[in-house]
Amino acid sequence: MSASTPKTLCTSGQQSIQDICHPLSAEESVRTPSPDVGNTTGSIGEKDLSLPNGTPVDTSSPASSSSLLNRLQLDDDLDGETRDLFVTVDDPKKHVSTMETYITYRVSTKTTRVEFDLPEYSVRRRYQDFDWLRIKLEETQPTHLIPPLPEKFVMKGVVDRFSEEFVETRRKALDKFLKRVADHPVLSFNEHFNVFLSAKDLNAYKKQGLALLTKMGESVKYVTGGYKLRGRPLEFAAMGDYLDVFTQKLGTIDRIAQRIIKEQSEYLVELREYGPVYSSWAGFEGPLQEPLEGVAGCVANCATALDELTEDMSDDFLPVLREYVLYIESMKTVLKKRDHVQAEYEAKLEAVAFRKEERTAVGPQPPTDVEKCQDRVECFNADLKADWDRWQNNKRQDFRQLLTGMADRNIQYYEKCLAAWESIVPLLQDRPGSTKTETS
Repeated sequence: MSASTPKTLCTSGQQSIQDICHPLSAEESVRTPSPDVGNTTGSIGEKDLSLPNGTPVDTSSPASSSSLLNRLQLDDDLDGETRDLFVTVDDPKKHVSTMETYITYRVSTKTTRVEFDLPEYSVRRRYQDFDWLRIKLEETQPTHLIPPLPEKFVMKGVVDRFSEEFVETRRKALDKFLKRVADHPVLSFNEHFNVFLSAKDLNAYKKQGLALLTKMGESVKYVTGGYKLRGRPLEFAAMGDYLDVFTQKLGTIDRIAQRIIKEQSEYLVELREYGPVYSSWAGFEGPLQEPLEGVAGCVANCATALDELTEDMSDDFLPVLREYVLYIESMKTVLKKRDHVQAEYEAKLEAVAFRKEERTAVGPQPPTDVEKCQDRVECFNADLKADWDRWQNNKRQDFRQLLTGMADRNIQYYEKCLAAWESIVPLLQDRPGSTKTETS
């Protein structure tokens, strides 16, 4: 996702973890509007409205569903990187056989990388293929943060996993997963990712398999013989604390948002019953018929606007929250892997020191073994820090766009309701001579 950002976006690599603002806190700097927001038109009550920072507000109806996003400065680039790999997931299709029913998605790739034999590919993949890719990425790139996949089973509130709503929600999540992998400077060059994007028969490749896990992957599974980590370095401990707080905040917002959607849906049912009452009433009234029909139409318009607002919140807002809840679990998994590697290193250091003190005949453990383990720790730390910075940058952009979109949709909702009610005001006003006509 892209989002509104200041002209100069500071990376988290230039500041300590404690200084990183929470995406939902009020400490974020005020957004700077793009230069083309200079002349605004339209007003409410002929008054010029402005934000607390003095920025003028355009109160006219937005021209499109992304009007607010278009008026704000967006930044799609990740640290100014030049992209040479583009991946898209679309065209879901349902397959029915005697054994099973499943959905496949078209995965289209365009690239200029020499690692690919062709500049374009188009293959079909099902969910279990995406799951296979993620597992392989975790096995071969244990020092990196692997983007999360949408949950395998039916999401809460959705009964039919073959419904258009569920399939589209999953398609968007799978598309986001591949785009995040494609944008990663290391994961995007993984051999399994290359095969996933280009192989016509992925099942044959799965059976054949590639080389065994890398040495790094094996080291992560190293059993430290009950050795307990002395403690995470302060930098990584701060990461863990931040993730705990972030999880709590997202969980609270998700619960409240779902409650709001439920209440809006119940209110929508009431509105749809409320409007027709005025229509039926209008048939029994003479002079009031037109105003009553106007109120009925107004309520219907408000109901339509509320339905759109609720749908947008369900389709766009909640999935982002859930993706980041899964992202947090992925980050915690990488932190635990880093702890295992550090524990292995500390255990070997203590073993060497113990042998020196006891002056056993076996002699000290070769220093090169300890040095290799130290190199793995340093490699893990460097990769994790880089991915943390990238994740923080993506998160800032995602939540800026998410909250901007939410503001845009609420503005449109209230403007539609305001326009609907204002449209019936002339019908409710007394017309010249109407009272005399009615009484005569």
